[in-house]
Amino acid sequence: MESEMKTNLQFVDVLNEWDPFYLKNGNYDTEIADTIQAIHELDKPEALAGRIQSIYEFSFERLIPFEQCLKVARELLLIKDNDSCSI
Repeated sequence: MESEMKTNLQFVDVLNEWDPFYLKNGNYDTEIADTIQAIHELDKPEALAGRIQSIYEFSFERLIPFEQCLKVARELLLIKDNDSCSI
């Protein structure tokens, strides 16, 4: 359980640093929570990127280019994979 919490905190760090709309620190709490849930449900970068894109578009009514979402999705899934390997 502790490693899952640590992994979730890594996800939060990555997503806060990403800041696709340049809002500066921490205006993405809802989106980050939804994205972390999606990370646990999805294993394919393209599927996760699509989900991330729609989560942020729903909240901000602005579309993030798919390539940006794909880049962050790959980074998040790498963290997820590293966590599952360290058991």
